[in-house]
Amino acid sequence: MAKTEQNLVVLDGRIEVTNIMAAQYDIKNMIYTVRSQQVMIDYELAVLYGVETRVLNQAVKRNIDRFPERFRFQLTKDEYENLISHFVISSSGEENHGYGGRRKLPYAFTEQGIAMLASVLRSETAVQTSIHIMDSFVEMRRFLANNALLFERISNVELKQLEYQKETDEKLGRIFDYISQNEEPAQKIFFDGQIYDAFSLIVELIQKAEREIVLVDGYVDVKTLNLLSKKQEQVTVTVYTQKQTRLTRTDCSNFNAQYPVLEVKYVTAFHDRFLIIDRETAYHVGASLKDAGKKCFAISLIQDEKIIKDILQRLELETEEQDEAV
Repeated sequence: MAKTEQNLVVLDGRIEVTNIMAAQYDIKNMIYTVRSQQVMIDYELAVLYGVETRVLNQAVKRNIDRFPERFRFQLTKDEYENLISHFVISSSGEENHGYGGRRKLPYAFTEQGIAMLASVLRSETAVQTSIHIMDSFVEMRRFLANNALLFERISNVELKQLEYQKETDEKLGRIFDYISQNEEPAQKIFFDGQIYDAFSLIVELIQKAEREIVLVDGYVDVKTLNLLSKKQEQVTVTVYTQKQTRLTRTDCSNFNAQYPVLEVKYVTAFHDRFLIIDRETAYHVGASLKDAGKKCFAISLIQDEKIIKDILQRLELETEEQDEAV
């Protein structure tokens, strides 16, 4: 995260002299995933550029031919509510930034759209701010790509009895040191606070399914459904959970109205969580999907096909009678 002190900004070990407002913020926390692409929201961009949201959007409208749909699009109500429920983002939008209220849904800018903003705002500050933002996009992509590569390519290696320090950065340092000296592990560990990273990886796994998703998770709620909504359109979902689930029949009906087909079944024989993709690939998940990133947990690929078959068979045998709970 960038830090400012008497106009000195420290970015990734490099010291730059600047007064850019963007340097005061951790821009990575303002990058969200919408429609399977990384975007930033207009009113948070306005804060970084030091202008009102109205001024920013007016500049775009005057140059609308430079902002096709792939550069800038307006969020739907569901998309905006989904952002609010998953990220530290205010539903009141500009009101929390001192720019007054708004009646319309906000606009999302892709990386290309943000790069184009510098040309329409026409100031040195806008150019430098866009550079800061572009650097954050690059850093975010590199981080996600590295994790995806680790998860896909690693086999036959386990992380064994690592002793963690209390501070998260020390824990991360030890993991990265281990990875640099060994083959890539078959597990991915997330530490407390890595909510975005955990969310991104789980969504990526869900999107791999081509036919069916089976989730075994004793504690599911609407946040779980928000993750499952990222699936491909033709994929069916079966959730095995406990009868005291927080999901209501209305929650499931609303999900099926937009993202069919979801079926909820009850089982008490399982303590751990499993995510099974197309009955062929399975992951052991150390925390409920709804709590991903809140505390330290791991996601592990199950490499024995027989174990996957055994889990599916046991689910069929242990499924309890349906009732009116959901």
